[in-house]
Amino acid sequence: MKKSLLALFIVAPITFGLTGCVIAIDGDKDEHSFQKKHSNEFENRKNIESLALNSEYSQASTLLGVADFTESYQVKGKEVKVIYYRTQRLHKDGVTSKDECTYLQFENNILTEIGSGGSYQRIEAI
Repeated sequence: MKKSLLALFIVAPITFGLTGCVIAIDGDKDEHSFQKKHSNEFENRKNIESLALNSEYSQASTLLGVADFTESYQVKGKEVKVIYYRTQRLHKDGVTSKDECTYLQFENNILTEIGSGGSYQRIEAI
């Protein structure tokens, strides 16, 4: 009986004391993901700012990497490419949309325009 009471007095406080302990493994994954996306947005803004009009497509592609969105079409014999890179976060849905991007427009592989994704107007054939 004494052993049971002694065990109860020793084990019970330890057991109740440990009930609040939680070990979180990779618990701040979302925070790292947010920081990474935020960092990528900043890097994209910085790299786009360093590009000059009349830069070549290959230079921009090397500097910025794979685009979030790409469009290609032809107008009056000119090849037009529009590539989009995420530069800001407007929606907390975890999905990149064009209005969160900056676009780079290339005509025959030469940078002709830089602008925000929401204001892009496709060149129409006349």
